[in-house]
Amino acid sequence: MDNTILLSVQDLCVSFFSEGTENQVLYDVSFDIYTNEILGVVGESGSGKSVASLAILGLLPDKISKIRKGTIVYDTAPLLGLDEKEYRNIRGNEIAMIFQEPMSSLNPSAKCGKQVLEILLQHTNLSKTEAKTEVLSLFDKVKLPDPERAYKSYPHQLSGGQKQRIMIAMAIACKPKLLIADEPTTALDVTVQKEIIGLLKSLQREYKMSILFISHDLSLVSEIADHVLVMYQGKMVEYGATEAIFHHPKKEYTKALINARPTLDVRYKKLPTITDFLENTDQEREVITREQREIHHKTLYSNPPILEVINVEKTYFSKAGLFGKKEFKAVDGVSFALYEGESLGLVGESGCGKSTLGNTILQLDKATKGQILYKGKDLTTLSLSEIRNLRKEIQLIFQDPFASLNPRLTVGKAIMEPMQAHGLYADDTERKNKVVELLERVGLSEIHFNRYPHEFSGGQRQRIGIARTIALQPKLIICDESVSALDISVQAQVLNLLNELKDSFGFTYIFISHDLAVVKYMSDQLLVMNQGKIEERGDADHVYEHPEKEYTKKLIEAIPKGK
Repeated sequence: MDNTILLSVQDLCVSFFSEGTENQVLYDVSFDIYTNEILGVVGESGSGKSVASLAILGLLPDKISKIRKGTIVYDTAPLLGLDEKEYRNIRGNEIAMIFQEPMSSLNPSAKCGKQVLEILLQHTNLSKTEAKTEVLSLFDKVKLPDPERAYKSYPHQLSGGQKQRIMIAMAIACKPKLLIADEPTTALDVTVQKEIIGLLKSLQREYKMSILFISHDLSLVSEIADHVLVMYQGKMVEYGATEAIFHHPKKEYTKALINARPTLDVRYKKLPTITDFLENTDQEREVITREQREIHHKTLYSNPPILEVINVEKTYFSKAGLFGKKEFKAVDGVSFALYEGESLGLVGESGCGKSTLGNTILQLDKATKGQILYKGKDLTTLSLSEIRNLRKEIQLIFQDPFASLNPRLTVGKAIMEPMQAHGLYADDTERKNKVVELLERVGLSEIHFNRYPHEFSGGQRQRIGIARTIALQPKLIICDESVSALDISVQAQVLNLLNELKDSFGFTYIFISHDLAVVKYMSDQLLVMNQGKIEERGDADHVYEHPEKEYTKKLIEAIPKGK
């Protein structure tokens, strides 16, 4: 980092308009990015992080947004007021952007190499042959394992981490001076996230470029940034050197962001939330001691298991040309027992077989081999009507609640639907009363009954998904990445809610996630999966403190712990 200011944003105020109503989303936001510096911008969804970055690039939607006040100066030249042609000369060449979701940013019908090639042909004087050589060199720089294969592949043929590397190659193709990375690792495994962070840091050093790194995870930002700007509800909360912000935060909101993530050394009964800090109700936090866990486990494991998975395999077959079928074992000889009232954590990277295993337990996918015993009954031998009846007892909380809710149904009706299907309660009046009770139980209220899914935030939608799941009073709930898409603070609220519901209703959980910090906090026992097999198992705290396998150690080392 040197002392030359590359980008200066001063007193930026932005408003959005909806049905004639003005809604201000940024209030007097000011920050500087120096040459060869990484500035981290951190805050929850709706804090204005992405709006600020879109304003810099002139990408705010024309008719529904307006910059009310402020200046944006890049390399001594004002950006506000430029026309679209002038902005196009800056985008890609001078300032480039990596988006959160590579699949929606890449063209699914074009090969990855061609998409990067087009950028070089548009912005440079390279010939087609020279440009192709440069693309392969870029793919090598972003550490794609096989640049030639990636060049010829369509986006759907690559993993999430590889697609994100293609996006980074695209962003740095014209050697920009400023790279805006908007939540570039949110959807990735912790191990892939660590690789992408390392890659961005090494590219920044090599190209001496500046990076504006946007995230909701302060621990992650602290590992990459020189300075940090903390935002909340469109306003600046705190701004300064990373170490000072992370170790000596001045504002309660910053302290809340640091503390809302599950800690790895202390197990709290309840995670602190943003509200706890802002209302100063977080004075004494109750800790669950090792002795308390041992007493609880002694009672838990003295009863027979509610679920036994015995040597389960799930094999998929694909056509392999002249030589018949090619098989792939997504789940390979997995066995474990689950006890009533237990939370069993299932952790591993994408593609390790976690969700497939969850689907075979739910009978959404039939096991190729093995037994799944629920209360002594083998689920793999049940008829369709028997499986349908069992749906009441074994339920799923999805990763994306919006995709699992019908956009045409009000949330009240969506929660009533499974009750009607299974003939619960005497009539719709009784069901409606029950739904209102459930909404209140998950932190919503009766006024939300007649609203539609799009009218809620991500965290609220996840609460609705939970209410719908528990409407059938299940015994066993599979939580498949059910908090991975949420802000750290909202995640804390949802994890607390899941624990409260478990205590109240006696639920048994299988908690599936790639985030070992979250799984460790939620779990009694931990199963670590790798390539379809159980790599390691044991008490959640013990596995974290004394991992035996290299794979488990790698997962633990990848957890962002902050500076």
